[in-house]
Amino acid sequence: MSAKNQRRYSFFDRLVGQADNALRTIAGGHPGTDRPNPTAGTEIPELEAAERRHVAGLMRVNHTGEVCAQALYQGQAVTARLPRIRRQMEISAQEEEDHLHWCEQRLQELNSHPSLLNPVWYSLSFGIGAVAGAIGDRWSLGFVEETELQVCRHLENHMARLPSQDERSRRILEQMHTDEAHHATTARKAGAMHLPFPVKKLMTAVAKVMTETAYRL
Repeated sequence: MSAKNQRRYSFFDRLVGQADNALRTIAGGHPGTDRPNPTAGTEIPELEAAERRHVAGLMRVNHTGEVCAQALYQGQAVTARLPRIRRQMEISAQEEEDHLHWCEQRLQELNSHPSLLNPVWYSLSFGIGAVAGAIGDRWSLGFVEETELQVCRHLENHMARLPSQDERSRRILEQMHTDEAHHATTARKAGAMHLPFPVKKLMTAVAKVMTETAYRL
């Protein structure tokens, strides 16, 4: 198809697409990309009941974090001013789909479930992303960088808290950490604004509420 005949999506078209993405994200309909699951070649570990509940809580937090990241990127893509920034947000969101898929699979292995509050967290994150994108692309990129840096710190903490025999969960979190660090670097190189300290503190406080509730619910 020639560039002349390619369809140009309107703001309404993008909103419909975001609604479809929201349903897939919350209901577990994202199949991920063709990247292999990091757990390939590892066995499902034997875990005590308390260990299994603990790992499930950690993976549920990480899954919810990916729900929030998906919503943040999609919200920013809707209101991004420059086409290249919008495309960057869409690519990053697509890469995050793998994380959702891997976390969902691990939760199933643990006989557990995603957070019951994911619809709430998706809505809030989408709104934050849309507002950030509307303010300006540099602000939007700044939110991406700071969000991904905070996610990396959470992942490092969770990897340290996993049972030593749980190589499957560890491999998933290691790959997620690599991807998130790459997203932060990409946002910074694209011109991310350095967010004010109060904004970073507010983001940290919101993330703390999310992690504590998702671990249990």
